[in-house]
Amino acid sequence: MDVLSDVIAVMRTGQPRSARVAWHAPWAQRFAPIPGAIGLQVILQGPCWLIGPDGDAVQLVAGDVVFRPHGRGHTLADSPSTSPVAPACDPGDPRLLQRYVTDTVGAPDSTSGSAPGAPGGTGGAGAPAAVTLCGGYHLDPARTHPLLNDLPELIHLPAHLGRHPELRSTVDLLAGEVAGPRLGTDAIVPALLDTLLLHILRAWLDRRPVPGTTGWAAALNDPATTAALQAMHSDPARPWTVATLAAEAGLSRAPFARRFTALVGRPPLTYLTWWRMTVAARLLRESDAPLHSVATRVGYTSEFAFANAFKRQCGTAPGRYRRSG
Repeated sequence: MDVLSDVIAVMRTGQPRSARVAWHAPWAQRFAPIPGAIGLQVILQGPCWLIGPDGDAVQLVAGDVVFRPHGRGHTLADSPSTSPVAPACDPGDPRLLQRYVTDTVGAPDSTSGSAPGAPGGTGGAGAPAAVTLCGGYHLDPARTHPLLNDLPELIHLPAHLGRHPELRSTVDLLAGEVAGPRLGTDAIVPALLDTLLLHILRAWLDRRPVPGTTGWAAALNDPATTAALQAMHSDPARPWTVATLAAEAGLSRAPFARRFTALVGRPPLTYLTWWRMTVAARLLRESDAPLHSVATRVGYTSEFAFANAFKRQCGTAPGRYRRSG
């Protein structure tokens, strides 16, 4: 897969969830800050407001898409002046992550009505003041791609006619699937959520970075760095060196190493090791492949050398990591 597809494939654990939730005025729901969860909101009917933890308010209208990648608290409301409902659970509760995703996306059967136990349950008669399509992901902290660390607190894609047509089409498909579940919905919704998230990230990456800036947006807009990243992601088992990666990038060794390190934030072989261990962690959790097979698939001819590298990166031995899942 390409680098951006890999980001989605490795970062989440379990199934993403989605729901269509109606809100009846006056309404305001505060969501607690939750490390290890990311959420997105699509405004199907509005307007409404998103209020950040610092009190900054952003008005949202029908068709807007917002993505909050760092699991930090926020409030959705019909007005910045409406007093919000308290978070649905105590931040110290060990079940918080699961509950946060549940609260963010609503109950599994949430559709156009207020869902029992979900954030749309504000009561009220008549047509809803707003309808949102919510999505939530669990993240595996051991496998979170550094691209996510570079994302801003809020990615807001306004509903401009003609912009991001693929994203708009995905929203329509997801909204229809959630509003009217049928045979196959349990398979379609996670795939559409992944697709929606990819389109959000594409839209963010397509905004060309200011010349001279660093980070993943700059890295993935730089052909040489992208070529080297693609090579590592496509074949992590190959015995890559800085010289062979530089050849993929079309640069000499020293300029390539400087450029890659400046943009990505770590040297090429350091990133390669991180990526290999990330792939290994996914194989350990999602397959029953023996350790020597996992080691070979990520470029280690010695199971002992692989185990040492994995423990340095992940803080635990491969076998124990697999059993802990």
